[in-house]
Amino acid sequence: MSIIDCAGKQLDLSQPRVMGILNITPDSFSDGGDFLSVDLAVEQAYRMVEEGAAIIDVGGESTRPGAPTVSETEELDRVMPVIEGIARDLSVPISVDTSKPNIMRSAVAAGAGLVNDVMALQAPGAVAAVADLNVPVCLMHMQGEPRTMQKSPRYSDVVSEVKAFLAQRIDCCISAGISHSRLLVDPGFGFGKTLEHNLALLRDLQKIAELNLPLLVGLSRKSMIGALLDEPVNNRMYGSLAAAVLAAERGARIIRTHDVKPTVDALALSAALLK
Repeated sequence: MSIIDCAGKQLDLSQPRVMGILNITPDSFSDGGDFLSVDLAVEQAYRMVEEGAAIIDVGGESTRPGAPTVSETEELDRVMPVIEGIARDLSVPISVDTSKPNIMRSAVAAGAGLVNDVMALQAPGAVAAVADLNVPVCLMHMQGEPRTMQKSPRYSDVVSEVKAFLAQRIDCCISAGISHSRLLVDPGFGFGKTLEHNLALLRDLQKIAELNLPLLVGLSRKSMIGALLDEPVNNRMYGSLAAAVLAAERGARIIRTHDVKPTVDALALSAALLK
């Protein structure tokens, strides 16, 4: 499955592609507060597309550890003008990063073509919403919930347990009428996982790829890179690039990142070698 139809806009996954992160939040761990203005957010989307992003991921609620919840009204107010502004003129697909069914419906009506859900459609009504919307969805694994997920994550075998969870969510979606061709998966680096859990997932990422669905990974500037390199958030690009290449070599088809151009270049070189 190399072409994903995102509400009429095509996402070509014949080789690994870059998803540009666009957080419309005051408190995201890396770029919180940078793009609260609609004009600045739309300009950033244009910039990321010029740098080679194949899809833009718009989120209005931070999912960093300990982040407070955001009301549905506030999340709508943050993301809707940005999605509308991007969809009007850009040809690349737009993803909406949300777990709320009403946000999913409103975002797709405004021009989003993919749902990126850190809760893997476990919120009441989420599976039905995506089934009705007829757009692709990325199902992510998370142990716990953002407010508490990093307090004491435990696994007997993190790779097997993440894979089993995703397989269960895939079955749930298919049973609800969501086509296999509309599903993507994300192991959820940093979401209810210690450094050792994250390293095990990256080391054996090909086992998650055995689910035979497009694999999305988000490693950009994350705490695992900071812990390994002893670097603050804004100095983690080089580690993020190394992680992106390792993930692509292990089967990832979408790399979600803050640093689009460097990641596009790194993946291009990796793709040339993998051919």
